[in-house]
Amino acid sequence: MQLRTVTATRYVTPLREGGSLPAIVEADDLGLYVVKFRGAGQGVLALTADLIGCELARALGLLVPDVVCVDVDPALGRNEPDYEIRELLQKSTGINLGIDYLPGSFMFDAAARLFPDAAAAADIVWLDAFITNVDRTARNPNLLWWHRKLYCIDHGAALYFHYNWTGFGAIHEAALSPFAPIRQHVLLPHASSIVDAAARLTPRINPDVLTGILDAVPDEWLLPEPDAPTPQEKRALYVEFFLRRLESASIFTEEAERARTQLI
Repeated sequence: MQLRTVTATRYVTPLREGGSLPAIVEADDLGLYVVKFRGAGQGVLALTADLIGCELARALGLLVPDVVCVDVDPALGRNEPDYEIRELLQKSTGINLGIDYLPGSFMFDAAARLFPDAAAAADIVWLDAFITNVDRTARNPNLLWWHRKLYCIDHGAALYFHYNWTGFGAIHEAALSPFAPIRQHVLLPHASSIVDAAARLTPRINPDVLTGILDAVPDEWLLPEPDAPTPQEKRALYVEFFLRRLESASIFTEEAERARTQLI
């Protein structure tokens, strides 16, 4: 698969939240996008994780805003009066990640007593255990209500093993993680069986799906590693991680189900 590329034409307003210092940006297709910048502290690895997480969620039938690549020209921030924003834009020349802006959406809040159905909640919990996403908590749910439907956003904290990429062994070890942080998932108290969710979702993931998603990651985001010096070799290792994790899905599925039943 290939993502559509748009060119940023106007920096609209910053969203002062998250380590990626996102902002609403207008593009040459006249669309508005929440853009995650490669020049932010977490760099292109956060963009890679976010893109993969979004497209995996979509492949599983979950709702996710449209994703595009956003080309940032060096001239974009030239007249920006805020030094921090101007510096960020200068460091972000090239391809960045854009998420379709959903006007009128609002963040999920359990206190509002508005929840998805239990099966949908279980599916999101299973996805986050699969991709080791630590950032879907009550403090930072990264879920948006839009037109009474729940959308998953911001998967940049997932796949945290790639911040300490030390070779094949580390990748295989990460794939076998039970992922204990799933206990903090904001939807876990509202989910039905995670085992049933696994049965629904695992058939939707296969090598072709994974390869297609990894093909969408821009080459310039795939930083070289000793065991994966080219973008294509690194894509292959991400696919290998996911296939190994899928083979051992019972490990993290049972961990999530244990955590869920302890809340009942």
